[in-house]
Amino acid sequence: MKPLNLIFCISVFQLGGCGILGVGVWLSVTQGNFATLSSSLPSLSAANLLIAVGTIIMVIGCLGCVGAVKESRPLLLTFFILLLLIFFLEILSIMLFFIYQDEIDQYAQTDLKKGLQLFGTEGNVGLTNAWMIVQTDFRCCGVTNHTDWFEVYNATRVPDSCCLEYSDNCGLDNPGTWWTAPCYERVKDWLNENLVALWIFALCTALTQVILTSLIPHPLTAR
Repeated sequence: MKPLNLIFCISVFQLGGCGILGVGVWLSVTQGNFATLSSSLPSLSAANLLIAVGTIIMVIGCLGCVGAVKESRPLLLTFFILLLLIFFLEILSIMLFFIYQDEIDQYAQTDLKKGLQLFGTEGNVGLTNAWMIVQTDFRCCGVTNHTDWFEVYNATRVPDSCCLEYSDNCGLDNPGTWWTAPCYERVKDWLNENLVALWIFALCTALTQVILTSLIPHPLTAR
């Protein structure tokens, strides 16, 4: 008899991979402007990681389905080993993320501040436009606060996109009319609010992995 329960769980596992891939693509597409600011943003790295993980899970899921349909012990054994490897890597990645979260944030903020120095310079139209869009949409100014721009201009000045009400040269010497919220925290909060789907897919995929690790040894040992 075909192990239908195993095939079903592997199919769910594959769907989890599709979901993770989809979330990664969504995260990458919706952050086109952020990518221009800095490729070291944790969320951008997460987007690329999700795309890679989702693709790998789908490929491994295909391997498991073929092994289950053909009742091939070598294929199922390979799938079982890869499944355990992914599971442990997921746990390790989550642990490292929470342990080094402060260091990751600090590195990203430092990199973004370096990018500020290129604002408005020749050949950096994309970065300039990205900062203008992000500051306007998120109602923020600078990486950690509006004073980040003082070092760029060597004066008490910010881009006009930092103004509460946009007008030409509104960023000159009038701090009371500027946004003061840090863009890094605003963007980070927005991502945290919109990544519920990611945690749902991750939880479902992890649960399926646990179920699969208990089901696969049986067909491997059965004669």
